[in-house]
Amino acid sequence: MARTTTEAPPRVALGERTFEIVLATSKTHTAWFERHGSNPVTEIPAHWPEDYREIVQARIDLIEANKDIRLIERPEYKRRWSIEPWEKREAAALRSWLLDAAEREELWFEEQDGYTVPRPLTVNQLADALRHDEDVQSVAALYAADHLGKRDASLATVLAAVTEAEHVPYVAALRYKDSGLRKRAQWEQVWEQQREEDRTGKRLDIKVPPKYTGADFLKHSYWSNRGKLDVPKERFISYPGASTDSDTSLLLGWAGWNHRDQADALVGLIRSRVETGGWEKEDSRFVPLLAGLREVMPWVHQWYGGHDEEWDGNPAEEFQAALDNGRTERGLSESDLTNWRPEKKTRGRKKST
Repeated sequence: MARTTTEAPPRVALGERTFEIVLATSKTHTAWFERHGSNPVTEIPAHWPEDYREIVQARIDLIEANKDIRLIERPEYKRRWSIEPWEKREAAALRSWLLDAAEREELWFEEQDGYTVPRPLTVNQLADALRHDEDVQSVAALYAADHLGKRDASLATVLAAVTEAEHVPYVAALRYKDSGLRKRAQWEQVWEQQREEDRTGKRLDIKVPPKYTGADFLKHSYWSNRGKLDVPKERFISYPGASTDSDTSLLLGWAGWNHRDQADALVGLIRSRVETGGWEKEDSRFVPLLAGLREVMPWVHQWYGGHDEEWDGNPAEEFQAALDNGRTERGLSESDLTNWRPEKKTRGRKKST
């Protein structure tokens, strides 16, 4: 007759499963405990009920006596207990909460001349916009102390850390390596063919474009946010190199903007950098901004190419005019924009002494 326990079985903690006790007492070299962050338990826990201890001891005896049982009572046949440590789960929760706060829609729009327009913000400006929110300050302080090791870190420092892997640049040349840019060109050709099909109703023989891999992106975080089909899943759009000289923290936009908003933000950036940013019209920093505007324009023409009562005009025509004027003023051709690449950083060799 099977032995029954007089008390409910105890909760078995990490490292206390029967096969783990056997493994801990054996002379077998294993990375099981280190990999799972558990301490080897070499004796049956004394706080367990006596009858349950006897059942576990019987299992241990059977494992040690029977080579067939011993064969399957090994780590490779056991389910891993891979629960993330509390510290990691807490960090993820705090980071997600802060990112949600930074994504509040009202932060990314402002009123100008009676119109609601998109508003890019540097990390410093974003921190300034949230500094009066006591909840944001409290969560940021907790994240900084426990997960950045910087108890006195500013809100801007915390936001820079949590948004670091949550943004993707606005223009292709800042997202992809050369292989990715070649694939992007093929995708753009396919999109144009699809638009032609929609315009003419004539079916074209459109080839399936190649999928992306992690090796096509300049940063792993860009790949993580986009994947093999380059579908945007990031929270923010970034504008590297477009910040003002007085505030060089990373300039961000909201990934919730539609294509019209994205074009509007770029046109506004170009205008503001001339009027208030201190950039000369010939400044080379305008080239990627114009390239980014050129890149988004096919989608603006597709979705916003008609008269918009709210806009009181045709958004696509206005943005196209801004792009054409921007190129003309700086003597840039279409190929100047498509061929623009960021300057590669070079590592200098240390001088020998």
